[in-house]
Amino acid sequence: MDYGFTTAAYVVAAVLFILSLGGLSNQESAKRAVWYGIVGMALAVFATLVGPGSGLWLLSLLLIAGGGMIGQYVAQRVQMTEMPQLVAAMHSLVGLAAVFVGFNAHFEIGNVAQVMAIADSAKEANLHDLGAFAKLIAKKTPAELAILHVELFLGIFIGAITFTGSVVAYGKLAGKVTSAATKLPGGHALNAAAAGLSLICLVWYTASGGLFPLILMTLAALFIGYHLIMGIGGADMPVVVSMLNSYSGWAAAAIGFSLGNDLLIVVGALVGSSGAILSYIMCKAMNRHFVSVILGGFGGPQGEQMAVEGEQIAIEADGVAAALNDADSVVIIPGYGMAVAQAQQSVSELVRKLRAKGKNVRFAIHPVAGRLPGHMNVLLAEAKVPYDIVLEMDEINDDFPDTDVAIVIGSNDIVNPAAQEDPNSPIAGMPVLECWKAKQVFVSKRGQGTGYSGIENPLFFKENTRMFYGDAKASLDKLLPMID
Repeated sequence: MDYGFTTAAYVVAAVLFILSLGGLSNQESAKRAVWYGIVGMALAVFATLVGPGSGLWLLSLLLIAGGGMIGQYVAQRVQMTEMPQLVAAMHSLVGLAAVFVGFNAHFEIGNVAQVMAIADSAKEANLHDLGAFAKLIAKKTPAELAILHVELFLGIFIGAITFTGSVVAYGKLAGKVTSAATKLPGGHALNAAAAGLSLICLVWYTASGGLFPLILMTLAALFIGYHLIMGIGGADMPVVVSMLNSYSGWAAAAIGFSLGNDLLIVVGALVGSSGAILSYIMCKAMNRHFVSVILGGFGGPQGEQMAVEGEQIAIEADGVAAALNDADSVVIIPGYGMAVAQAQQSVSELVRKLRAKGKNVRFAIHPVAGRLPGHMNVLLAEAKVPYDIVLEMDEINDDFPDTDVAIVIGSNDIVNPAAQEDPNSPIAGMPVLECWKAKQVFVSKRGQGTGYSGIENPLFFKENTRMFYGDAKASLDKLLPMID
């Protein structure tokens, strides 16, 4: 088919992707938005397969079928608690694809240069045998080729950073790599040196067009991605996932420029900008500086932290039930522990029972609850919790002093008063849910450990706090029959 159909299909696909992103901002329209994205991607793939330069049909169909089978297997196997590391793994594939496409573009430039160097009598026949991308390269002026060199260089650079950064993020989220902020001796100086080396390689590559500076830059970029994410503490991993999402988008956009693919440029820009905006919003919610997130290496303690005094006082299910039966207003604060225990259905049933008794029950959602933006909202929607009782932090924080019971389910940093009370805390200044201002606080937690982030929480030692130890689902299932 001609360029007209492909261009029209790409425009429609781009509109569908924009509608998909817009719809995902609202829980009620999210399902429709997902279908917009699916249809847009299907149209984009079809237009690419039948458009100009199409070929290798058997290989293309085999790869699509193989990818589809792997995707279906992963979707059925991966639990909701494993979604953050799955997203990180997907980002790594985008980065790796950008690296491969960039190197392929470099080799195609070399092939075209060899063809253009031969005698005119044989040149036309050899040009006819080139692929569609190589033919585009053959039509470029020296200035356009110089721009292509920069485009593919940036694509490989961003892609390599995204790849190793996403692999490290996967390891941290999956517990295969320490969640603590870890740097090699030299810290940020090493990152700066690698970035400086990459800049030198850019000048070298644009001047010579050789393979060696490209390989050298790739190694430097792979190191930057590794060292940036290793230097970020576990408490900040939700921001890291969003940041890597942005990186993968810009890598895709760079690929689009190299290939001359308008849709890839648009989609990459959408993903890159939306990821950057989300990272900024989350940084604001965590009182982090956006630039420090981009550069990596935040999230470690800044000095000696305040000592926590007192002891954690445990409570059994009957004590929690008595308080809930007497309460008029209840706020539930879900966290990653709820996801791990898959307790969302039990939480939903508890809410149903309490609301049936005329009690005012609401959810308080912190912007970075869980290990992925929107993690808790998805779980609650899956459990059929009404949207209108799920409130953001800014909407509900002022209501805690008038709340009879606050129930914290598997949350730590987002309810940690040290953010306000301890200037040396790794989360100092981070806006948190001030649940300790409620009359009674019950914390559902497996044990007395500090959790994923490794930060002690003074909330657990306060006089109005009781620790409801045990698996969240098992604890709630024990509690449910006691609600009158």
